[in-house]
Amino acid sequence: MPNEDEKDVNPQSTSQDDVQAVEKLREAREQIIKELRKAIVGMDDVIDQLMISVFARGHGLLEGVPGLAKTLLVSSIAKSLSLSFRRIQFTPDLMPSDITGTEVLQDDPQSGQRKFVFSKGPIFSNIILADEINRTPPKTQAALLEAMQEKMVSAAGEDFHLDLPFFVLATQNPLEQEGTYPLPEAQLDRFMFKIHVDYPSEAEEIGIMRQVTGTSKPDLQPVLSKEEILALQELVLRVPVADHIYSYTAKLARSTRPGEAEAPDFINDWVSFGTGPRACLNLILAGKARAILQGRFNVAIDDIQALALPVMRHRMGLNFAAQSEGVRTDDVIRKLLDHVPADEKLYEAATA
Repeated sequence: MPNEDEKDVNPQSTSQDDVQAVEKLREAREQIIKELRKAIVGMDDVIDQLMISVFARGHGLLEGVPGLAKTLLVSSIAKSLSLSFRRIQFTPDLMPSDITGTEVLQDDPQSGQRKFVFSKGPIFSNIILADEINRTPPKTQAALLEAMQEKMVSAAGEDFHLDLPFFVLATQNPLEQEGTYPLPEAQLDRFMFKIHVDYPSEAEEIGIMRQVTGTSKPDLQPVLSKEEILALQELVLRVPVADHIYSYTAKLARSTRPGEAEAPDFINDWVSFGTGPRACLNLILAGKARAILQGRFNVAIDDIQALALPVMRHRMGLNFAAQSEGVRTDDVIRKLLDHVPADEKLYEAATA
């Protein structure tokens, strides 16, 4: 006999619940975009990638020149998701304790004695905007590492767990600009996406002028609660992935590594180091989130291909030969997508 604590699970009803949840997320995505349009003009791909990273429990790194509304976009997303939000302006003199918090000497009213009490820093919020993260030295950048990976902060001999959901959405200026410090590879690898924010089109730039220089102020309304976001993140994890999708993703990642049997000649010629296993994990998780945001409860090879650039561009290193020829990481990834076969039947046969 089944244990009385066990519950019968009806696969059909569970599937129906998931279908309804997918539809809810698709509708929420449209509503979030509608709210963001009150403050943001254009940036369609950037918005999509940020929403994917949020529902896939990832962190996002936005790179672009100053003045492209990166900060406004992140703060607007926080408002539409009704989450606590803190902005940390990274400067050359910022210290790690300015992020995580510090011990403060206080009087204990009961004992009359003085003792140190940990005062939490701005990292203790749901959404952290790490503004111009590459304006501060690596020592301070590293203060984010534990929080991003473990969702906790170790200080004063104790572990302080962060409130979930927790995301770091960072902005950085192009490394060619003065006063920037390149992020260490270990830090870059913690970001699910590196998102390029480009200049707006002419029509978008005219729309920005009309929207920003007028008297009306955007009033963004929250679309999802914290509990709904956590539930939808669990939904993302339940999205099934076929074996041939795993095989294609592994093939794509392994082909970036010089010296591997799968690596084509141009990888051996241009790449100094390829992507690690975290690239595969993020491609699958992001593919799941992209699928349900589009109203599908299955991952396709198209999802993996669409996300290859933001997931892989900061996880590969180009050698001097590539740099001297003017080859960019995005060029290598696009060439790789053309090189690695995307025939589902080919991978289905290999995994049969």
